[in-house]
Formats: sequence, structure tokens, C-alpha cells
Amino acid sequence: MNKSVTLDPLDRRIVAELQKDASLSNAELAEKVGSTGPSCWRRIKALEDQGVLKPAIRLADPEKLGHAVNVLCSVRMKSHTSESIDAFHAFVHTHPQVMECYLMSGEWDYLMRIVASDVSDYEHFLMRTLLKHPSVAGASSHFALSVTKYTTALPV
Repeated sequence: MNKSVTLDPLDRRIVAELQKDASLSNAELAEKVGSTGPSCWRRIKALEDQGVLKPAIRLADPEKLGHAVNVLCSVRMKSHTSESIDAFHAFVHTHPQVMECYLMSGEWDYLMRIVASDVSDYEHFLMRTLLKHPSVAGASSHFALSVTKYTTALPV
């Protein structure tokens, strides 16, 4: 089911600029996209109402906050009952070191991106938390050596 909305060129420019810098004032944004302040404001409100624009946030530097290690962890479930899935989803949402979690097709059930301060910190989470969860049958971890590309901006 396609839930996308149709954006005109001005809406696309607004979304692109806000993905680069959500702290722009309405006047600054209007100047960058070639519009007026009131028109920009109305369009932003419409884009928010349509769900195109989510709440504005500030991105933090993980290394400066002590989370220098990125781990991609594949998880296999013991069971695929709705209770097991719900329990695992609740588990994921209660652990802030799990940055992303995707239900996957293929051999593994989930792919998670987990941050840790160091390898020992991740090992502690893996061995004493993740693998102790009653729904988890196993996990495979891959450590990111460096970040080649990281973006939160979607193509518009």
C-alpha cells in the first residue's frame, strides 16, 4: 500500500532545507526556498498535518556522548507467536542503546543497530541482556569499523 503524498517543487525544497537544518527561522527558510514567510509557514503546517514532516530534533554526536561503537546485530527468534513478538518489541523499546530495529526477510528475523561505549559494554548487553530474553534464540554481531556515510535526510 503506497502512503506517499504528492509534493510540488516548493514543498520539496522546504522539506530538503528542513532536513539539512531544522533550526532555520521561517524568514530564513522562505528566503532559501524562494517563497514568502506566511506561505512557508502554511506549507510547513500542511506538511506536518500530512505526516510528511515529523517533530524537529537535534542530532547528538555519539562519540562525544561515549557511544563510539556501532554494532549491527542480527537476531533470530525462538518463536513467532504474537506474544513473543510483542515481548521482543517491548524489550527493544526499553533499551536506549538499540538505536534502530527492523523486522527482516531472510534467514534472520531482526536487524538492530546498537551503540556501545566499547566492545566490553556491547558484550555485556549481548550476553546478559539480549541473549537472556526468552524470545531470542540467537544473534550475530558485526562491528562497524568506521562510518562511510550517515544521513537522516531522505531524497525529495
